[in-house]
Amino acid sequence: MTDRRFWPANGRVAHESLAARVKGVDLTDGQIRRIGVPVADLFAAPGGARDKQMLFGHAFNVLEERNGWAFGFDVVDNYVGYLRSDHLHDMPESTHRVIARSSHIYTLDDIKSPDRTPLSHFSELAVVAETDEFVELTTGGFVPVQHVAPLSWRAEDPATEAERYLGTPYLWGGNSAWGIDCSGLVQMAFYAAGRACPRDSDLQAKAWSDVEGPLQRGDLMFWKGHVGMMLDDTRLLHANAFHMAVAVEPLDRARERIAAKDFGEITRMARP
Repeated sequence: MTDRRFWPANGRVAHESLAARVKGVDLTDGQIRRIGVPVADLFAAPGGARDKQMLFGHAFNVLEERNGWAFGFDVVDNYVGYLRSDHLHDMPESTHRVIARSSHIYTLDDIKSPDRTPLSHFSELAVVAETDEFVELTTGGFVPVQHVAPLSWRAEDPATEAERYLGTPYLWGGNSAWGIDCSGLVQMAFYAAGRACPRDSDLQAKAWSDVEGPLQRGDLMFWKGHVGMMLDDTRLLHANAFHMAVAVEPLDRARERIAAKDFGEITRMARP
């Protein structure tokens, strides 16, 4: 059975990679465009349920544009879906990314100048020049130099990156500093460390080996439909609907509460 999250075809068009598997549709390699708004929802269908979010500067391979919607896939995790066409812009290739929890694009190289666009952690930017205080963007505007790093930058510890999101509101399908869900938190933490990570918890649960020995920082706890990250052998960090935020709590307490709800008992402990 095909997984629609990774099936780049919609009955009218399909990616060239499916040439031997689909018939009666237009085949295309697509066109790379980039997110031109702070955060864009990726939907399973136009106007349907949100699957995930993409951030400013992230690349999306557009296979079709129709009635104000763009069908295609995120070029990093290959997640397929629909974005609003007006959320996509023709932008230069990214050179830097935001490494702070959030930032702003300012009109001038002055923190007192009007801010133009809010930026979430891991947004991507095309930088044309750099001073001691700002980077200047190819598309116009300035971002504080303390908040950015070249695309080659890698965080040392995914758990430290996940802790950046403490207090962030819980949002189903969220991937930003303004709203995030359990698997989105894990994905963003591993992205910052330069490691591939699927978007959804069912896929994350299959991605790594089982924990061997005592729990340690960075281990992942899985329930049916939920995931959290250990900060040490007793404390769990997770975006959850009980707190409606990213929060830290004792694993034993979380385990007892979750077991009484729909998620039940822990299904897997993994060590990325």
